Amino acid sequence: MAILFINKTTMRTFFILITLLCASSILYAQSPRQEILLDKNWKFSKGDFPEAMLQSFSDKDWETVNIPHDWAIFGPFDRSIDLQHVAIVEDGEKAAIEHTGRSGGLPYIGTGWYRLHFDVPEYRKGKRATLLFDGAMSQAEVYVNGKKVGFWPCGYNSFHFDITDFLHEDGTDNLLAVRLENAPQSARWYPGAGLYRNVHLIVTESLHIPVWGTYVTTPFVSEEYAVVNIKSTLQNAKNGQTVRIDTKILDAEGKVVAHSDNRQRINHDAPFTQNLIIQHPHLWSPETPTLYSIRSDVYHNDQLVDQYTTTLGVREIKYIPHKGFFLNGQRRKFQGVCNHHDLGPLGAAVNEAALRYQLTLLKDMGCDAIRTTHNMPAPELVRLCDEMGFMMMVESFDEWEIAKCENGYHRFFQEWAERDMVNMLHHYRNNPSVVMWSIGNEVREIMDKQGYKTVLYLQDICHREDPTRPVTCGINRANSALQNGFAASLDLPGFNYGTSRYPSLYEQLPQNLILGSETASTVSSRGVYKFPVREKANARYDDLQCSSYDVEYCGWSNIPDYDFALADDYDWTIGQFVWTGFDYLGEPTPYKEEWPNHSSMFGIIDLASIPKDRYYLYRSVWNRKSHTLHILPHWTWEEREGEITPIYVYTDYPTVELFVNGKSQGKQSKNKDSVKQRYRLMWNDVVYEPGELKAIAYDAAGNIQEEKTVKTAGKPYKIKLTANRTMLTADCKDLAYITVSVVDKDGNLCPMDNRLIQMSVTGNGSYRAAANGDPTSLEQFHLPQMHLFNGMLTAIVQSSEVAGKITFQAKAKGVKTSTIELDAQ
Repeated sequence: MAILFINKTTMRTFFILITLLCASSILYAQSPRQEILLDKNWKFSKGDFPEAMLQSFSDKDWETVNIPHDWAIFGPFDRSIDLQHVAIVEDGEKAAIEHTGRSGGLPYIGTGWYRLHFDVPEYRKGKRATLLFDGAMSQAEVYVNGKKVGFWPCGYNSFHFDITDFLHEDGTDNLLAVRLENAPQSARWYPGAGLYRNVHLIVTESLHIPVWGTYVTTPFVSEEYAVVNIKSTLQNAKNGQTVRIDTKILDAEGKVVAHSDNRQRINHDAPFTQNLIIQHPHLWSPETPTLYSIRSDVYHNDQLVDQYTTTLGVREIKYIPHKGFFLNGQRRKFQGVCNHHDLGPLGAAVNEAALRYQLTLLKDMGCDAIRTTHNMPAPELVRLCDEMGFMMMVESFDEWEIAKCENGYHRFFQEWAERDMVNMLHHYRNNPSVVMWSIGNEVREIMDKQGYKTVLYLQDICHREDPTRPVTCGINRANSALQNGFAASLDLPGFNYGTSRYPSLYEQLPQNLILGSETASTVSSRGVYKFPVREKANARYDDLQCSSYDVEYCGWSNIPDYDFALADDYDWTIGQFVWTGFDYLGEPTPYKEEWPNHSSMFGIIDLASIPKDRYYLYRSVWNRKSHTLHILPHWTWEEREGEITPIYVYTDYPTVELFVNGKSQGKQSKNKDSVKQRYRLMWNDVVYEPGELKAIAYDAAGNIQEEKTVKTAGKPYKIKLTANRTMLTADCKDLAYITVSVVDKDGNLCPMDNRLIQMSVTGNGSYRAAANGDPTSLEQFHLPQMHLFNGMLTAIVQSSEVAGKITFQAKAKGVKTSTIELDAQ
């Protein structure tokens, strides 16, 4: 960037710029606000220690950890952990059965303590100090210097406490202690454990903008100009006091595009309000996720007392009855996925590089929206969705007052629901990616005659704190929701499954819009194919896997094709959120009672972040920028010679011709009159013979556009390594995902190879974890060895804080060893 700038400007201008930058750096260094990430050198121990909050308590034998930290992800897996003898009403179960692996079979249950000694730099009397927790799992009790600061039960929400009165006078040698407890049967999936999100120390002057203290809206948006309304809450401002706020809106290059510098008298805690205009704004959308920043400098008696920055994305959202969802005046359908918060082998410990990789895969698939099921998200995810261009349904609860789990959130709902909602809304109401709020998922109040009252209670909180976005809820019982007014009470009715009901729901509900808040629940295991190929609900097999022909689903759901058709055929369907984007730990449907299956199989992408075949089905429909041509299954079947082995092709091209060893199997064209033939091309009578499959794609005019081949693999020859990136940041957090596979001499994947891979990392990095995507694998993620699953696994390498080379090596018996080099800077 700097070289390009010098080449285009005079040296005089360059030196002026450098001078300004230096001055800006000095001002920033002198900013009265300090935000310190408390991430290193924590002490941790699982178990309860009644005096652990005291300075005199010795933690010398405790483990030293960095946070985010998930104490349970290291395992080992165990069938006996969190066995739940329950009837899952949402799945149609009428009698209690024993559920194994429902919360992942990982040791998340119990109590853990974290302790950290910290100093508050440049602390003096009159300053204020706040601890901000992005999330802590769960029932957090926070102590500073032996005194209890506060309690927050919800493990998914962010919360903060003013700790000024608990600090030592000089701000040094303070002790922060956090007690966390996870009860058995408190989750329907793997929740994680510990300080699994970041902790921040914020130090300000007495008069300051508090955590989440600005509220930014855009009352008018056009291509010509946008009005930006900023309401700033001022902490410790006195009634009648005059305060000055100098606010600048800067574009992505740092250029000031709008400015307001004015004084206002504080009246009865009313927020300080400013209106600015951006001329010819760059509008935020998934295709153009342009962001501005708002910098507010707060002055008292002309002395700078605070500096607060807020992200801004200029965009307009509308939900129009009968017509659909409009973003910046353009109608579009949500091409979304639901995602749980765990990161596979990393567990619940949030990592920005891992989230970015997930979103990169989803972006290439054509996904443009995320539903944060079924909980408040990590702030890193929302920030990345702003930056990378994903619309968001931010969801709050999976449980209201009627219990789903014996020790679930229902225990706290009455006392804590409003506080949790307010924190969530204040935290994310400025983020342009957030386009709707969800107040719940399949809550059992849907079946209660008075359930609509809780809808109105939670929805009113949303409207009070943020009237700019609609409110939805995932409804799984349409009849009940119609009869008791539950669905009609929502701004936007969201339905989980039940595609055949959509037209009648549209006619019966006053909103005249239908959202697929949860769709498909197709199940599959990467690289596993079951014969004969049949569209089937609740298919079960002895190996506890599901077929990757993408025709198996749950009793309450359907294959993806029906959801595609609804989105294509009706304006009033505003799109879908597929269950799920990624496999996640826990909920091993349809194998609820069979151990060792302990992870979901709903994902379009598996637990190792490797796309399944279904990824390409969605990509062929959703990605309108790049072509898709994908053949399944693999073509290495020693035991199937002479047997019928159907071939499916997922493509955006209208016509494909299939060849087996050069012999045409005929052309197939998409047929709008048949739901399944509308989105996938199928040759159901192909007889397997070793050799080569070739698919040739044609455009509408019959011209050849692309071809793809799949070959029968020979004997395993070597390990192949492919990294998602080779340049890392030397910050002890950045990650590279390395796909490890076994191939033959010609580079063809050996899709049946499941040999043990030994892995090592040398240089300025470390081995972090691995996963193979097998929902029945009990291998511990953090150990540097793992079996392949259908020829592949993923290893994760983490940078250190020292720049330099990182070498990853993978070896196994019977094949050539491979290494790959990364560079951390």
